[in-house]
Order: sequence, then structure tokens, then C-alpha cells
Amino acid sequence: MSSVNAVPVPVIDPELPAKPRRRRAIRGSRPGWFVYAALGAVLVASVFPFYWSLLIGSGDSSTIRDANRSWLPGGNFFANAASVIGDPAVNFWPALINSIISSGLIAASVVFFSTLAGWAFAKLKFRGGPWLLVFVVATMAVPTQLGVVPLYILFSELGWTGQLGAIIIPALTSAFGVFWMTQYLRQAVPDELIEAARVDGASSFRTFLTVGVPAARPAAAMLALFTFVSAWNNFFWPFIVLDRQNPTLPVALSLLQSNYFVDYSIVLAGVLLSTIPLLLLFVFAGKQLVSGIMQGAVKG
Repeated sequence: MSSVNAVPVPVIDPELPAKPRRRRAIRGSRPGWFVYAALGAVLVASVFPFYWSLLIGSGDSSTIRDANRSWLPGGNFFANAASVIGDPAVNFWPALINSIISSGLIAASVVFFSTLAGWAFAKLKFRGGPWLLVFVVATMAVPTQLGVVPLYILFSELGWTGQLGAIIIPALTSAFGVFWMTQYLRQAVPDELIEAARVDGASSFRTFLTVGVPAARPAAAMLALFTFVSAWNNFFWPFIVLDRQNPTLPVALSLLQSNYFVDYSIVLAGVLLSTIPLLLLFVFAGKQLVSGIMQGAVKG
């Protein structure tokens, strides 16, 4: 019989202390002081205009010309805000309602059409699709001012000048929104998921509703927020096409500077009033917006 070589088994003494595991230092897990300093500088630069508006808007007409002014807000903000709201030339409440209606409809329309077009460009194969997307993106290079005169002539012939539809209809679609949703859906939705839906018998529109819309929700929320803010702050076209009895809020507040003597405390108080709805929108929608973005990033 051939002898079997025994394999020696190492004996571990239980009394010997276990060797400590070497911990790997994770580098780059936290940003350095330079990142925090840069973010702090950006934050200060972003907040300072609001603080300056509050500082002047809470004073009186002599605050902006006072070299020895206090850097603490005064106590006249509510009085100045009441002057803005009560000014008959401003029509504050109708202007506020017009801004809410127009900005909300524009944001909803841009999100709807941009999601449909983005889904088509990203996931549907049709002849001339890439070139058509290039043409849509190229329209962003055309300045808005070039189309003001023909657009005003068109709405004048239709009898829509002075009406709120004149600022809503031209902004129902957005080339940037189409490009934004196309790029997002191209990366967020895998082609295998679309093929699985088609195997299950879903039509193209059914696939868009069940697959595309849930996946596009984070990007759609961002697009809606940016479009609402852009439409809210739009001044050029509403100033041209709307009359002074039915303005949007930026156009109405510009009337505060039409007098011979401009009281900048009243003007900046009105500016702060116009930013309050946007700040409330960010406060109430910010948490849902960030959670939607993180959810989309995890799913992607």
C-alpha cells in the first residue's frame, strides 16, 4: 500500500491576539475646504441681491442716497409693499393672477410636448430623426428679437394683442425642452425594457405612458421648474404685446419707474413681492424635486 502524505494543519493559538485589519483610507469622500469656500462665495453672491433689495425696500426714499445708511433692514417694508399693491397704475392682483396662469400653462405645455418629442427622438426610429433633432436644436441659435415684428403683426391680424393668449401660444413648445428630454430619456430608459413592453402587447403610446412617463418624471420636474421661472420673469414680449390694463407682474412693476421721481424703496419692495411666489415654489417643491432627481439617478 502506498503511503498517503498527510497535509499539516496550522494550529491557531486562541490566546494570541488577532491581527488588526488594515483599514483602507477612503480618499475623496468629503470635499476639501476649497470646495466649501467656493460654494460659500457663490451663496453670498446669490443672496446679496435679495438682501440689498430688502435693505432698500424696507427704508424710505432717502435710504439709497444715504452714505451712512445702516446695513440692517428698516421697518418700512410692509408700508412700501402696501403702496405697491394699492397703486392703481400697477394693478397688482390682476397682474399676479396673469403671471400665475401664463407661467403655469406654459410650464405644463412645454413639459408635455417636450416629453413626447424627446421620447420620439430618443427611442423611436424614423427617417430623418437625427437631422430633425439637429434642426430643432439649431433654432436655439436664432435670437428671439428677430421674430418679434412678424409675431406682433400675426397676433395683431388675429386680434389677440392685449390678451393673455398672445404670450402663451408662442411659448407652448421649447427647443431646449426637447433636447433636454431627448438626452435624458436616451440614457434613462434601456431599449430592452421597451422591447419587453412590446412583447407583452403594449402599443407605442401605451409603452410611452407606462415606461417613458415614469422614467421622465425627474427631468420633467426640473424642466417644469425652470420653464415656470423663465416664463414668470419674461418681460420683453409681454411688454410689447400686452396693454397696461392687463399686464403680467414684471410689466406691472415696471410702471413704478414711469414717474418723474422714482422711489427706489417702492420699486425694490415690489421686486421682492414678485420673487415671493418663486421662493414659495422652491420651498414646497424643492424636496419633491430633489427626491425625484435622486430616484431617477438610482434607477438610471
